[in-house]
Amino acid sequence: MTVQPIRLFGDPVLRTAADEVVTFDKELRGLVRDLTETMRDAGGVGLAAPQIGVGLRVFSFDVDDVVGHLINPVLHFPDEEEMDGDEGCLSVPGLYYDTKRRKNVIAKGFNESGDALQIVGTDLMSRCIQHETDHLDGIIFIERLDMAARKAALRDIRRAEWYDPAKTVVKVSPHAAPSPFGLGR
Repeated sequence: MTVQPIRLFGDPVLRTAADEVVTFDKELRGLVRDLTETMRDAGGVGLAAPQIGVGLRVFSFDVDDVVGHLINPVLHFPDEEEMDGDEGCLSVPGLYYDTKRRKNVIAKGFNESGDALQIVGTDLMSRCIQHETDHLDGIIFIERLDMAARKAALRDIRRAEWYDPAKTVVKVSPHAAPSPFGLGR
């Protein structure tokens, strides 16, 4: 297991949709271990492969003492219930914003061996699954904020000591208009 550097806001890999995993092999198992170790080292509750520079649809999580991973996730929402709450990101370190998400989610995908896996998430687990799946779609959580909050977040990012303006490319989520979640899955 190796702790990997986490890519920060502005890195183009964070803005690119990840490819589906088609080969479940030793390399994939190593990626899952690296994601989990890096997430734990950074004190996060989730980490997606693009955040360590790998463009594959894989993320790890550690929520309420449940540690795991999900590959090629597809999300379903059993109801319309929403929640607001602080959300942060290891790729936007030290900054947190009130972000609206669905309260409940059913995520289907695979484990590192290629076996089908389903995770039913509520509250923080639901938030984590949605946040990490956004990363796999090239979306950073600040795109989920309303326009005023997004502008404030971008100001805060520009003031952060880790910010590198040479790497920053900002785009608006193509999913934002029809639904406040843009998760029509």
